[in-house]
Amino acid sequence: MAFEVTFELKESDLEHFRNVMRESKSGAKSLSEADILANAKSLSQDVKGDVPTFVSERIQKLETLVAMIEDAEWKIPEEERADVLSALAYFSDPEDLVPDHIPVLGFLDDAIMIELVAEELKDDIEAFLEFCSYRTREEGRNGDVTITRDEWLDAKRRELHSRMRNRRSSRRSGRSGFRSVF
Repeated sequence: MAFEVTFELKESDLEHFRNVMRESKSGAKSLSEADILANAKSLSQDVKGDVPTFVSERIQKLETLVAMIEDAEWKIPEEERADVLSALAYFSDPEDLVPDHIPVLGFLDDAIMIELVAEELKDDIEAFLEFCSYRTREEGRNGDVTITRDEWLDAKRRELHSRMRNRRSSRRSGRSGFRSVF
């Protein structure tokens, strides 16, 4: 028998998560980029077991955030790179809001935080996924041989970086979000 639980996070609840994110960011200052990425990957691997669908679906978003940093061709701009790494730093503490070793519920806070971060970084994630799709499509084409792979990737990358910043700034006007935490 499946059992569904639905809940709503109010602004005060979101502020609590923002504060937790600020604390984790502060605590993670001693961690290197490699440590932060390794911890996020470790969480992803730990969650591959028997967890609620809500959690496993959010772990895919966590993996996308890691890929954004690791993809050398995406060349994520420094400001956005810092935001993503700050978000990933939260996942370096296994004793976060709900300790990860607690069955079923241990990863629930991680899933909620992933969802909040993914919503805040929505424009960045969409641009990255579009870049990946474009790269895959274009690699299979036999087009103009005078244009190099680096050239067509660079043109698309610049277009998407610009678009994600424009969308983010227009979406954010007057709205408080997690991005300010980063």
